[in-house]
Amino acid sequence: MTSSESADGQRPVLLVLADSLSYFGPKGGLAADHPRIWPNIVADELGWDVELVARIGWTCRDAWWALTQDPRVWAAVPRAGAVVFAVGGMDSLPSPLPTALRETIRYVRPPALRRVVREGYQWLQPRLAPLGRPVALPPKLSVEYLESSRNALEYMRPELPMIATLPSVHRSDAYASVHAGRPAAVSAITEWATEKDVPVVDLADAVRDNVFSENGNPDGIHWGWDGHVGVARAMIAAIRGVESQKTVSPELVSPELVSPPREVG
Repeated sequence: MTSSESADGQRPVLLVLADSLSYFGPKGGLAADHPRIWPNIVADELGWDVELVARIGWTCRDAWWALTQDPRVWAAVPRAGAVVFAVGGMDSLPSPLPTALRETIRYVRPPALRRVVREGYQWLQPRLAPLGRPVALPPKLSVEYLESSRNALEYMRPELPMIATLPSVHRSDAYASVHAGRPAAVSAITEWATEKDVPVVDLADAVRDNVFSENGNPDGIHWGWDGHVGVARAMIAAIRGVESQKTVSPELVSPELVSPPREVG
């Protein structure tokens, strides 16, 4: 039996908890089944299905919330061949205005006031970004949420391979091309991943040339097709590497035995 087969004939699932880098192309956001985004390139190469759970602006905290609250994630865990934590990049970006403010702008009423607030935020953000701090989520908290997610999944599926990622790079005007928080995030995630034996894919290494070329997304933060291919290659290598050490056998766990993790914070 190969990693693309299971006892009941179902294919393993690549479960990806991610931010918008996973589904934005050179011209904007794309549907989760678009064949050229990296999760689908990886799954096609492995002969797996994909469950992409992602939204723009998601941090490691949002990935934890998805794991604890989204029933699609719960349904995917029993069949998962691997789980990818493709979050952490947003955490490291400068967020001198409170993240909560950005998240709640959509709730402002009436619409005319909401537009004024959003325009004010979009005017201030790039002008305050050169401060470089605070970041959207401190590295210590990012790692705590990653570990909570890893620990919950390991409890349910001890043999389940998990892959983490290091933040990408950007040249976004919205953040004044500032990414002073990346080194601390890289250090914290790398230390955690080493301690917990979690393979890591460095998104920056995979996409740097694309981001700083004319082939990336004009917003300076999302990638073009070459970026997605680069990430897919690195991710396939990481998954195959961990597969050689662990037995990927989703059929060993019955859905009835998997309870969604309880949110603790």
